[in-house]
Amino acid sequence: MRALTSAVLIVAFAALMAVCAQITVPMTPVSMTMQTFAVLLAGAVLGPWRGLASVLLYLAAGAAGLPVLSDGASGFTHFAGSTAGYLFAFPIAALMVGLLFDRAPGLIARFGLMLAAHVLILTLGGGWLATEIGLPAALEHGVTPFLIGMAVKSALVVAAAEGWRRWMRSDR
Repeated sequence: MRALTSAVLIVAFAALMAVCAQITVPMTPVSMTMQTFAVLLAGAVLGPWRGLASVLLYLAAGAAGLPVLSDGASGFTHFAGSTAGYLFAFPIAALMVGLLFDRAPGLIARFGLMLAAHVLILTLGGGWLATEIGLPAALEHGVTPFLIGMAVKSALVVAAAEGWRRWMRSDR
């Protein structure tokens, strides 16, 4: 990809993450959003390094004060509060998906990859949350409610990534 095209895609996917962060089901202490859909899609579509760059840009925008995090939130406090583990897991998950998506043989394997990436996010997020509210409460409020959404978003990421790739191939 040319440098300008790469830059545009990185910014576009960071913007998609910001939009998906606003698609939310309010819950306490962590809201359910579509952020992970956009994070994993960035890895699948952009590859490991551009996907990682888009997530880091998104997180930097949130840390810098732009209202791009869940529910329009921003600032450094979110990188130390109850959602910090999830936020710090995003770049790792995007990188993992970017590295493994093309190596996953078929839709089932790609769906499994997305589930694994979601499990990584929930593990790091729930682990961090457990330091604040204890393990039983973190599992009850920061992991278990997200399991069905994890499966649905995993399927959506695979479908969207496959659609994107078909569209890109047909456009050339």
